[in-house]
Amino acid sequence: MSGIEDRRERRRALLALALIAPAPSVGVAAAMVVAPGPIGQAVFTVAKIWLVALPAFWHLFVDRRPPSWSPPRHGGLGLGVATGLAAATVIVGAAWLFGIFGMNVGELVDEVADMGLGTPRAFLIGAVGWTLANSLMEEIVYRWFILSRCETLLPRSAAVVASAILFTIHHVIALGTYLPWTLTTVASFGVFAGGVVWALLYSRTRSIWPGWISHVLADAAIFAVGWVLLFG
Repeated sequence: MSGIEDRRERRRALLALALIAPAPSVGVAAAMVVAPGPIGQAVFTVAKIWLVALPAFWHLFVDRRPPSWSPPRHGGLGLGVATGLAAATVIVGAAWLFGIFGMNVGELVDEVADMGLGTPRAFLIGAVGWTLANSLMEEIVYRWFILSRCETLLPRSAAVVASAILFTIHHVIALGTYLPWTLTTVASFGVFAGGVVWALLYSRTRSIWPGWISHVLADAAIFAVGWVLLFG
């Protein structure tokens, strides 16, 4: 790649990151902090659509590459299962260690009810949908799209860290809405660690599926903790 082409690729990578990286934080902040209610939810929904639409548009019409289902040609599915089970164990263990199972859940119950997930059936449906679909969306956005752009700008190890930081930012906002700052800090470090692991899986395999499997198992553990808190 010539110097001119390299500079062009770097500018395109920066533009892509500038267009997509703020969207999750804007959506979460609008829905949970700035304008809870219909307006905030509308902004949150638009942000989610943007997170899916921009990478697809960029891949097809800016990079001009054909659609791909990201086949795991280099393996890694077993590693995805192993890291996911390890993450789930850490999540449940940390919840017990930091006394989350004994915390006052009155405010959390109200928040969950406001989201329409206050019954066991509704919570289970929401948990399954979020665990499978949202984790897939995040693997596509953060590991395939954002990590790949970071790799254009930074050495691979730094790109992994940068993508994990971008992955963590909007989670900090969401966690801070429900948890005290001490637990928010601990949970945010956990999110960052997950972002690093899943970015490494993508960097190694060039497929989103090992990270998605690991991500699903971690999210399932989070919702299992939530189930115990809400419904015993």
